[in-house]
Amino acid sequence: MDDNRWMERALVLAGQAAAAGEVPVGAVLVREGIVLGEGYNQPIAGHDPTAHAEIMALRAAATAEQNYRLPGSTLYVTLEPCTMCFGAMVHARVARLVYAASEPRAGVCESQLHLPTVEFYNHRMVVEGGLLKEESAVMLKQFFAQRRGKKNAG
Repeated sequence: MDDNRWMERALVLAGQAAAAGEVPVGAVLVREGIVLGEGYNQPIAGHDPTAHAEIMALRAAATAEQNYRLPGSTLYVTLEPCTMCFGAMVHARVARLVYAASEPRAGVCESQLHLPTVEFYNHRMVVEGGLLKEESAVMLKQFFAQRRGKKNAG
């Protein structure tokens, strides 16, 4: 299924984030089987608190499409989005969101705010969680275990 293919690509991007010392989250925005944009977390390197994987993918797609609206698209991301990223998806008119692992602290789809169900947004998207969640969770756990190990070693 194409969903697995695109989430696997998002996991590769998450690995690039980890290699750069960023929290390993990757995102791919697709429409009709074509990648419109992709990205990975880079707020540290970019000195940009908004440089989450989802935002990077949306920015790349909007630039390529020369339009901030991205209707009919699906965003694949390796971690349940935060408030900022979910809001950006609403503004971009993303049709569907597929994420891997849940984010118990700040995830807004199922973990905390349940934003896909609120009535006040002027756009609704289909939201599906859990695709390749184990792979994403393992990558995140390894990343943070390695970080804690470095802190304890010094």
